[in-house]
Amino acid sequence: MADRARQLAFITSESDSLREVVDRLDAEVTGALADVLVAVVECLEAGGTLLVAGNGGSAADAGHLAAEFLGRCTKERGPLRAIALPDATATVTAVGNDYGYAEVFARQVRALARAGDVVLLLSTSGSSLNVVEAARAGREVGATVAAFTGAAGSALADASDIAVRVPSLSTQRIQEVHQLWGHTLAAWVDEALA
Repeated sequence: MADRARQLAFITSESDSLREVVDRLDAEVTGALADVLVAVVECLEAGGTLLVAGNGGSAADAGHLAAEFLGRCTKERGPLRAIALPDATATVTAVGNDYGYAEVFARQVRALARAGDVVLLLSTSGSSLNVVEAARAGREVGATVAAFTGAAGSALADASDIAVRVPSLSTQRIQEVHQLWGHTLAAWVDEALA
């Protein structure tokens, strides 16, 4: 039974830890997230494309978010233009091999993004060179570049038009809040465009 009590205490501690991070989301953070919601709706209403990228768990979150747009989140509507750049395995590995890993998303952004599109980049650290280079590429082509990052994500934030920072340094808490924001974005788009 001692293990059971420790397990339950651990579950509670993890939940409390996430709750504390969410409780620290202030007006600056939520205002920046609202700016992302506006940019994505305007992009999609104009027939543009949402391009999403990240590494590791953030790559999985990018694929999940694109799926919410190609399918639906909360309301029935037609499919929306969304691409998860990490999902292009052959492209990622070919570009990484031929041009270096720093270019795996930037080269795709240069090829696929246009002015009026939104490039949404997810990074817990905000310092992954391939994600920062994708932000620079997005700005080069005239897309709006938005970033979901953590408290320390200054390189990505500086390279983006809109940066939304989770007030935490914990990778798992940052990713959990990014998932919340992704669902918030998808649900808002469903409301706006259904």
